[in-house]
Amino acid sequence: MYKTPFLIFLAVLFFMAPLCHADIYKYTDAEGVIHLTNVPTEHDVPYVLVMREKRVIIQLKGDIVPYDDLIAKASERYRIDSALVKAVIKAESNFNHRAVSPVGARGLMQLMPATAATLQVKDSFHPETNIDGGVRYLRYLMNMFNGNLPLVLAAYNAGENAVMRHNNRIPPYPETQTYVKRVLSYFDGYSKMSGTP
Repeated sequence: MYKTPFLIFLAVLFFMAPLCHADIYKYTDAEGVIHLTNVPTEHDVPYVLVMREKRVIIQLKGDIVPYDDLIAKASERYRIDSALVKAVIKAESNFNHRAVSPVGARGLMQLMPATAATLQVKDSFHPETNIDGGVRYLRYLMNMFNGNLPLVLAAYNAGENAVMRHNNRIPPYPETQTYVKRVLSYFDGYSKMSGTP
């Protein structure tokens, strides 16, 4: 009697992407100031996990269609695979151009205000300028790390200084390590969807 709904449920699960999450950490410095982050970048700072983000199952496709042309344009301009750009946007904002992270990153590619200012992105919520700035930043990181994609993604998540501090290796932060794996998984999926080898 309940076989059909159960089979539909299993089919939906089969075609969905892996779980994705981000946790929030804090530490209190010597002056009593509380610092919150989802990326504990300082190795010698005693960060404490204060909130585990609710894990949500999300579909791989997302709402890509409105941004396809913008992604293609920026990808061609900066010589970055469009499947990679889609994977980063998927992991960062799930294609929500109004997304804001707990630490203040904004828009589709989750640009931090300082990064956006450096990239001369005046409105991080504007899809075209956000994508252009984010893809330009990916090109910068590709050049910096000689095309080593895991390091590029780690730097996108935790900052290039964090990668360099760890001798050009993925920093030992669970959030960053999970992020790299997640984006690579999405990248593989989008590459297959587009027929990219």
